Amino acid sequence: MDALTNAAADALAAGDPLGALRSVALREDPPALALRGIALAQLGEFPRARALLRRAARAFGARAPMARARCVLAEAEVALASRDLAWPGKALAAAREVLQRHGDAPNAAHARLLEARHHLLVGELDAAEQVLGVFSTDSPTQTATHQLLLAEIAVRRTHAEVARRALDRAEQAARVARIPALTAEVARAHRALRAPVARSLGAGRTRALGLDEVETLLASDTLVVDARLHVVRVGTDQVSFARRPVLFTLARALGEAWPREVPRDALIARAFAARVVNASHRARLRVEVTRLRKSLAGFARLEATPGGYVLAPLGSPEVRVLARLVESPHAAVLALLTDGEAWSSSALALALGTSQRSVQRALDALREMDAVRSLGQGRSLRWTATTGGDA
Repeated sequence: MDALTNAAADALAAGDPLGALRSVALREDPPALALRGIALAQLGEFPRARALLRRAARAFGARAPMARARCVLAEAEVALASRDLAWPGKALAAAREVLQRHGDAPNAAHARLLEARHHLLVGELDAAEQVLGVFSTDSPTQTATHQLLLAEIAVRRTHAEVARRALDRAEQAARVARIPALTAEVARAHRALRAPVARSLGAGRTRALGLDEVETLLASDTLVVDARLHVVRVGTDQVSFARRPVLFTLARALGEAWPREVPRDALIARAFAARVVNASHRARLRVEVTRLRKSLAGFARLEATPGGYVLAPLGSPEVRVLARLVESPHAAVLALLTDGEAWSSSALALALGTSQRSVQRALDALREMDAVRSLGQGRSLRWTATTGGDA
């Protein structure tokens, strides 16, 4: 590479995309196209960045496999930043193999970080952990990113101390890297780790919980009705109600009221959305309570009282309901949009494992509530959370 190309590459490595553009803005050779694409990606100009990177890859051709692989790597990074989760992961894996084979360890490591981030965005924690488990680098920037990803996995698995140690290592590496954006990302992750992540309901009290407190609660012998995952658990033992929403609604109502009883009419209204209770509703309640008793055998008894039912834990000193901080029919969609990036409806559907039509209905409802806003049109339409929107 010539002096201007080297200067642009150094500017990008230091997090200065404008400086890189000043060096190669008017050039059309393949290296300059690639560097311009990366610089525009860092500035958030994703469509133009991808177009330039594809032009660069074509211009390099088959005679420059390493350069083409680096273009694929950069395009994958742009796809992740623009939340295009449908891009072919096999192309990135193939590029990583080319880079490893030709001795480009830093870019091969970067490809592995991108693979892990993609797995995390679509909820594949085990796959992300497997990719990161064989990671090795001398770069402080990559070390910080690696530790940030490990911290995110730990947070999702409710391992507070593991996440905290990973963030401490990320902070040390970011300090060495001296990249402001990376330092800011680590600081945001530290703040998020200290913030409340859930609510505890029960015994007439509602309390916000941090990740440490959630971890302690789940490790205790408390009977936890986990409304985030639709399970009832004591320690590591659990029973799932993900496909039995009526039974879980009953379990949650009984958990919130514990140690008091819940009147039969209140259970019917909550589980069946019945405004006027009749004999068929009462018969159905008896059937569902019988099913719930069988499901919770070994965890708790459901005792009938003259007025209703009460949950009686077996071997647990108390019952708590663990709920999300914000509960709404569209909370999962809104949670993804609050990461600060712009998402397409197809990417949201892929990340949530649901249909694009369901996601679009949620987005329309959230827009009516002024909780989200749309950017662009047609295939480039993206969605972000509004500041101050309340779902």
